Amino acid sequence: MKIQLTEASKRFQYEWIFKNLNLHLQSGDSLAVTGSNGSGKSTLLKCIAGSIPLSSGKITWANEQNEIPSSDWYQKLSISAPYLELPEEFTLSELLDFHFQFKTPIPEISISEMVKTMYLDQHANKPVSQFSSGMKQRVKLSLALFSDCPVVFLDEPTSNLDARGIAWYLELIKNFGLNRILIICSNEPREFEFCTKKIKLEEYK
Repeated sequence: MKIQLTEASKRFQYEWIFKNLNLHLQSGDSLAVTGSNGSGKSTLLKCIAGSIPLSSGKITWANEQNEIPSSDWYQKLSISAPYLELPEEFTLSELLDFHFQFKTPIPEISISEMVKTMYLDQHANKPVSQFSSGMKQRVKLSLALFSDCPVVFLDEPTSNLDARGIAWYLELIKNFGLNRILIICSNEPREFEFCTKKIKLEEYK
């Protein structure tokens, strides 16, 4: 799997969010997108995911054989982000069943093992609306990393996690994240210290 950004630029009205960004990623690469709050990290992620268009430049996704049309990128990616909401009327078990109607689960772990890995096996039949913010964040990260997708986007992955939750996140990445293209938007070094590539968005204004 490969993702190529060529002179990628995005602006809102007269403000450039990023400009002339060139980047090449392939399976096994992990990229940290850093920058202060409001610098445009989430905007770049959404452009790479194909949910908002560039102002100029080009983004291409390709597998070993062919370029992948942008209309199909969503099939290849999973995402965890603060602005994505979980359907809170579902129990955790119902949410997993629902999610995996749209995504294929990774083969090396069963649904029951996923719940145990989240440390939520005592809460499998509880509505997500009753979960704490930290529990919801563990669910979001798990849904992203337990989906069999070659590209994973994580935006502010340890928001709402305590010290134990951060250690859990790093273990989850080590076990399930490093054989894909992994893109992490963050200004917290603890969230991306393992990344093989880093860019600071302020350098592309």
